[in-house]
Amino acid sequence: MTYTVQRATLAGLGAILLWSTSVGLFRSIAEHFGPVGGAALIYTLSTLFLCVATGLPRPRALPVRYLWTGGALFVGYEICLALAIGLAHTRSQALELGMINYLWPSLTVLLARYINHQRSSLLLWPGLLLACLGVVQVLKGEGDWSPELLWHNVQDNPLAYGLAFSAAIIWALYCTLTRRISEGKSGVTLFFAVTALVLWLKFASSTQPSMQVTLSGSLQLLFMGLSTAVAYSLWNHGIQHGNMTLLATASYFTPVLSALLATLWLGLRPGTDFWWGVALVVCGSLLCWLATRHHA
Repeated sequence: MTYTVQRATLAGLGAILLWSTSVGLFRSIAEHFGPVGGAALIYTLSTLFLCVATGLPRPRALPVRYLWTGGALFVGYEICLALAIGLAHTRSQALELGMINYLWPSLTVLLARYINHQRSSLLLWPGLLLACLGVVQVLKGEGDWSPELLWHNVQDNPLAYGLAFSAAIIWALYCTLTRRISEGKSGVTLFFAVTALVLWLKFASSTQPSMQVTLSGSLQLLFMGLSTAVAYSLWNHGIQHGNMTLLATASYFTPVLSALLATLWLGLRPGTDFWWGVALVVCGSLLCWLATRHHA
C-alpha cells in the first residue's frame, strides 16, 4: 500500500476503535444524566462537532427519498440503541443489549439479498445461524441453556431488549437502502440534529430522573460527543482512500473490541459463555460477508 492509502486505512481503523467505546460510554453517561437526557446531550454535542467538521446541514442538497426514509431509519436507530443501553437494569444487561446490536451486519446481508438482489452463496445461512446462536449465548447468561431461562432474561426488561433488537433491524435496513437512495450524499449531520431534537422533546414531555452533573460525567460526555464526530470523519476518509477490504474485515471484529472496552470501562467480568457468544456473532458476520464477497 502507498503511504496515502496506509494513512487513510489507519484513519478508518481509528473510527472503528472510537465506535467501539460507545456501549460503555452510553451506559456510563446514562447513569450520570439519565437514559433520555444523557442521549440527548450526546447527540447535541455530536451535532455541534459535526457542524464544525463538515459544515451546516443542507436538507435541500439531499435526495428526497434519502432525506425522509434514510433520515427516519437513522434517527430511529440512534434513539433505539442509546435508550436500550440507557434503560438497562444493570451494567451487565447493558453489555448484553450492546451485543444484540451487532446482529446488524448479518441482517444487512440478508436484506440486501431480497431488497437489492445481492447475489450470495450458501454460506449466508450458516452465517445467520451462527450470529443468532451467538446472541442466544450472550442472553442466556451463565449456566445451562433453556428456552424458559432465555425468555425469563428477556422478560426482565422487555422494552430495552425490544429496542436493541429493533436497532439491529433498523440499521440493517438503513445500510441496505442508503446505497440506492442517497446518490452518494451524506445526511449524517442533519440526522444527528434531528435525533437530538427528538430526544429533547421526549425529555421535556415525560418525567425523567434529574441530571447528576459531575466532572467525570461531563468529561465522558465531551469525549463521546467529540469521538462520534471524529469517527464519522475518519471513516469517510478511510472508505474513500484506504484499503476497503481491510477496513470491512476489521469492522466485523467490532463486537469483540466493543465488549472488551465496555467490560474494562464498566468494571465487569463476564463469563466464558458471554465471550463464546461474542465469538459466534463475529464468525457469523464474517461468513455472511464472505457469502456476498464470492459473488461480488
